[in-house]
Amino acid sequence: MTSAGAGRREGPAPGRGGMPVLRRAARAEWGPLLRTVRAAPAASRLRAIPVTLTAVGLTLVFQFVQNQSWGYRTIQNIGSVQADEHLWLALLRTPLSLFVPALDLPVWGALAQILVVFGIAEICVGRRRLLAVAYLATLAGTMYARIGIWIGPVSPLGLPDSDKYVTDTGPSAAVVGLAVFVCWRYRAWFTCAAVAVAMVVEVVSIKNNLAGKEHVAAVLAVLVVCGLVELWSPRKPGGAQRVSGSAHPR
Repeated sequence: MTSAGAGRREGPAPGRGGMPVLRRAARAEWGPLLRTVRAAPAASRLRAIPVTLTAVGLTLVFQFVQNQSWGYRTIQNIGSVQADEHLWLALLRTPLSLFVPALDLPVWGALAQILVVFGIAEICVGRRRLLAVAYLATLAGTMYARIGIWIGPVSPLGLPDSDKYVTDTGPSAAVVGLAVFVCWRYRAWFTCAAVAVAMVVEVVSIKNNLAGKEHVAAVLAVLVVCGLVELWSPRKPGGAQRVSGSAHPR
């Protein structure tokens, strides 16, 4: 061994085998999703999320109007849902109830949820799927309220009779439903499971009320749809089901 080579060890080449396990896992989990989210705004900017921006604008308008003495009743008449109302009236109000911020929560929370989750969903799965899944999740919460009250408080799945007078508005059910759907569509299985488990933990430990249980109902409804799509979709060879990261058609 020459003196030049003595005491010098060959270390791993930079960039080869040095990527931590967590980084590889994160890239596998969120890589296709992040590539899609980054590419669309770079190409179209705000034109990539027109439905999301409309939803944010509607929420702001509804918040302003319902805080006025002359507008509160109007907003309640078009977007307030309660389980003691006739079903047809609740179904008629359910789409707009998504944009009516809950009275006991700050409006900025609803706006942040819509802007982030709706925006990602609109870019990743398209406008039609965004609207369909958001409505499905919200409708699942609306229907669960009636079923839960019918079951009664004797069961962990039920609700007390007093909940039929609770005003049920806000985007939270749609938000968790969309989060699950996007994670399923991009095969982010860990994140999908984490969202579902978080909703169950919320009910068990934090928010064992109508809102918390509606979140679980929204997640279950979306998971059922995802499962049906998995069963009915033709199998693609070679892992082709993995999303490539390109934006979906609107």
